[in-house]
Amino acid sequence: MPNRVEKLSLLSEMIAFAKTDKEIKKIEYHFLIGVAKQLEVSREDFDYLIEHPINYVNLKSHSERIVQFHRLVLLMHIDKERTKAEIVKLYNYGLRMGLNHESITKVLYLMEGFPNMIVPADVLIDIFKVQYN
Repeated sequence: MPNRVEKLSLLSEMIAFAKTDKEIKKIEYHFLIGVAKQLEVSREDFDYLIEHPINYVNLKSHSERIVQFHRLVLLMHIDKERTKAEIVKLYNYGLRMGLNHESITKVLYLMEGFPNMIVPADVLIDIFKVQYN
């Protein structure tokens, strides 16, 4: 489990991602609140991050980075819309997290074939495992 600074960084990154199209939609906000609860981040800290983003902290654990990438994939599709800007941002976030570019590309490509364009967690993990080994 990430430490407090890492958790706040993860949420800050997700908030910034949700703001790609300038505002956080209600459905995205509720998803982010759910992630905050999952990460045991208080509502006060979450609300603070919306107006005051913090610097990105790279997660040490490869599996935690994959989980975060999956959260971002889910967030991108929660509003049933997907823009070119979001795809580019997601790809760049994946690279910045140190994830393999071929795996990121494969996930983005495979999304098209899944209901609601959401790659199941087990499929996503398998894609990254192949590149990690």
